[in-house]
Amino acid sequence: MNDFLKMDIFFVVTTLVVLALGIFVTLILFRVWRILGHVEDISREFSEESTLFRNDVALMRARIKSEGFKFAHIASLFSSRVARFWEKKERGKGK
Repeated sequence: MNDFLKMDIFFVVTTLVVLALGIFVTLILFRVWRILGHVEDISREFSEESTLFRNDVALMRARIKSEGFKFAHIASLFSSRVARFWEKKERGKGK
């Protein structure tokens, strides 16, 4: 076989492999980009929930300081958490 023909076949095959790998890497990077977007949404929701939880705990502490310890304060903290949980679950079904 001619050396130039061997060289042409090598470069054609190499070009096709490089293109296939480029497309494969691009698809992987696209998936990673989407996953990072979801992680950002989750972290934003977690931050909002932690702020709300801190506010609930601060309110409960203020009530305990002013009225004394009552089981109703702890019950109200948990009831507000459960109410938020069910509210988010119902909003999720409506989408």
